[in-house]
Amino acid sequence: MDDRTGEFVTETFAYDGGRQVTVYVPPTTPEAVVYAGDGQLLAKWGADLVDADVPPTMVVGVHRTDDPDEMVRIREYSPSFDEAQFAAHEVLFVDDVRRWVGTRFGVALPPERTAVFGVSASAELALAMGMRHPDIYGSVLAASPAADTARPRRCRPHSRARTSSPARTSRSSARTRPAGTTPCTPPTPTYS
Repeated sequence: MDDRTGEFVTETFAYDGGRQVTVYVPPTTPEAVVYAGDGQLLAKWGADLVDADVPPTMVVGVHRTDDPDEMVRIREYSPSFDEAQFAAHEVLFVDDVRRWVGTRFGVALPPERTAVFGVSASAELALAMGMRHPDIYGSVLAASPAADTARPRRCRPHSRARTSSPARTSRSSARTRPAGTTPCTPPTPTYS
């Protein structure tokens, strides 16, 4: 490798008006690569791998949105909230960034040497990417994944709900729910 080794490299992509990607390039040729969401936080961990007893590992961190509305980030990271926004981010994460890493650094490793990683909301992204692209990401590292954090507290009215009772208590919990609603069961996210 050239003089970029052992350094952090940040590039700005055109996606969403300018999305940054930070890459930790290890001091020797990478034997593994880890792609991560929330890259402004996670790519910095790559330098810690130099002192660890692991093969030289490149960490590629796609930064999160600058939008202060946390739901914008969630819609990019989880297909269950906004399929179109997730799909646009998926193209950036899976296609554009990987192609750039291959071109800029000459790194295009097989799935058994490529992982996707995230913590909390970006763990949801890691799970989705790993399940949708097992031919690319051979390992998924998901710490404390968030799921369905925006589900409404009040579910749709039950078609045969009684309206005379002001409130009913669900047998499955001690919580009181308004009359005309059913217990909420969050849907299972589907990754295809």
